[in-house]
Formats: sequence, structure tokens, C-alpha cells
Amino acid sequence: MSAIYRFRTFAPPVSMPVLSSALVAAFLLSACMSQPPAPTEERGAALRGTATAVPATAAGHYLVKRGDTLYRIALEHGLDYRDLAAWNGIPAPYTIREGQSLRIAASASPGGETPVQAKPVAAAPLVESRPLDPQPAVAASPVAAAGVASAAVKREPRGGKEPYSDEAYARLNKVQEPVRGPEAAKSPESAPSPAPAAAIAVSDDPVWAWPTSAKLSSPFSEAGSKGLDFAGKAGDPVLAAADGKVVYAGAGLRGYGELVIVKHNATFLSAYAHNRKILVREGQQVSRGQKIAEMGNTDADSVKLHFEIRKQGKPVDPAQFLPKR
Repeated sequence: MSAIYRFRTFAPPVSMPVLSSALVAAFLLSACMSQPPAPTEERGAALRGTATAVPATAAGHYLVKRGDTLYRIALEHGLDYRDLAAWNGIPAPYTIREGQSLRIAASASPGGETPVQAKPVAAAPLVESRPLDPQPAVAASPVAAAGVASAAVKREPRGGKEPYSDEAYARLNKVQEPVRGPEAAKSPESAPSPAPAAAIAVSDDPVWAWPTSAKLSSPFSEAGSKGLDFAGKAGDPVLAAADGKVVYAGAGLRGYGELVIVKHNATFLSAYAHNRKILVREGQQVSRGQKIAEMGNTDADSVKLHFEIRKQGKPVDPAQFLPKR
């Protein structure tokens, strides 16, 4: 029989410090696994929220709001509605939508971005090179040098002999008197200098007049009426307050009824509302005091004329411009 040998493996005794370290590590591991995971933020959602923000309106553009019309936007910015429609490619009947960006300046770019103007880069001035040793001065020409030398040389007066006589003595001692005549009296020093021409003040502001002889019923108010109201009778004449061109004639602006707008220059407009009858057409030139409409009560509760003056599209008090009655 073959002998069978059995070997036993004896593990060394585990010391207490090693056992304690293993227990502590197991406890910490279990504690970490029991804690809930830290909250995470989805950066893609934040980026999507940022991308949906409404961009600011660029300079020279207007963002259409609910209830806006092309005619009202043109009036509020001091523009001819036909120019506004042409700049934005809007055909009749001039329909616009909320949120649409309209170009309100002729120089603005149609895409809603302010045009970038390229300016040439100014070249640096050339550096002038000079030698360290000073250059001798250029010699004058022989003719000029001879002239200077001859002017510097003192020459004695030529002597001469003449027999004595009373005439010779008087001739030699005669003092030359200055010539006086008409030419001397007209010398530049004595002539008076012409007076400067007075500056002529030139103003582009219109010369204003009252649009009606009717009684004033309501003054200008920032919070309420943005113009003057005149109470009159149906058919009373409505007059152009200053020279200009009719840029609107119709009933397209709610709250104004039959309306006439006259553009006087690049700064001023005047508006005449609630007319019964309009007597001018768009594009027509009118003169101050010319009859342009008849007073009425269209889109109003009584017969009246509502008159506005707008400076760069903003309503201003007409009483500041009209003459005293």
C-alpha cells in the first residue's frame, strides 16, 4: 500500500489591528452605496432654453406688436407709410404680423442687422531718415552772392567840385518834401476796411398757422389727448398749418376717422383727424392756410378737429409752435 500523506495548511493568526481595518473599510463602503446619487444637470436643456430667448431689436428696426398697423407705425416714427412699405417689401394692402421686424430707417439693413461700414486702415507715416552728420548748407548762386556782397560793401559818395554860387548853395541845401496828391490820399493804410457782411440765420422749421378758427375745446396732454381738439360745426374748413406734402389721406388709423397727414420736413408732421370730407390726395403739395378738409365727426362722438404736431414721430404740444391768437 502506498502511503498517503495529508498536508494541512495552517493560516497565520490574524492580528486585531488588521481585522479592525478591514471592518472599517467595509462599513465605509456600505455607507457610500446607501447614499442617493448626486443630482446632475442636463446642460443641453439649459442651452436650449438660452437659444429660445427673444433677440433684442436691432437699431433702425421696429418689432411689430399686437394691434399695430403699418399706418400707425409710420405715424409714430414720422415716416411716409409708402416708404416704410417699400423698405420692407410689403405690398398693398400692407398686412403685417405680430413679431415681425420692420426696417424704419433707409440706412438699416433688411436682415435686421446694423450694417458694418468698412473703414480703410490709416497707414503709418513714413519715417524720415536723416544722416547723423549735418549737411552743409547749399551754396548760393554766384549772381545772388555777388548781389549780397555788393549790397554789404559801403561805397563813399562821389566827390565833385563846383564853383560857389547862391544857386548851387541853395540846391545843395534844399530838403526834399514828400509828394502829396490823390494817390497818397488813397493809400491802403488810410482806406477804411469794408464791414463784414451780417450772417443770415437760416432755419428749416416750418412757419405755423392755426388749422381752424373754431374754439379750442381740449388742450394737449401727455396722458390723454396728444394734440388739440377744436369744437366746430360740420363742414367748417380745416386748413394746412404749414407748407408741406400730403403723405396720408384716408381712414386706416383706428380712432382718427378720416385723417390727413402732412409732412413738412424731415422733422415735423401734422395730423388732422375726424374730418367729414378730405379735399387733398396723397403726394400733393399744400400751402399754409390752404383748405385740405371739412370738419366732421368720423370715429368721434361729436363734430371736432383733432390736430397734432409730431416732431420726429413723437407728439408735441402744438401751442408751443402756433402763433398767439
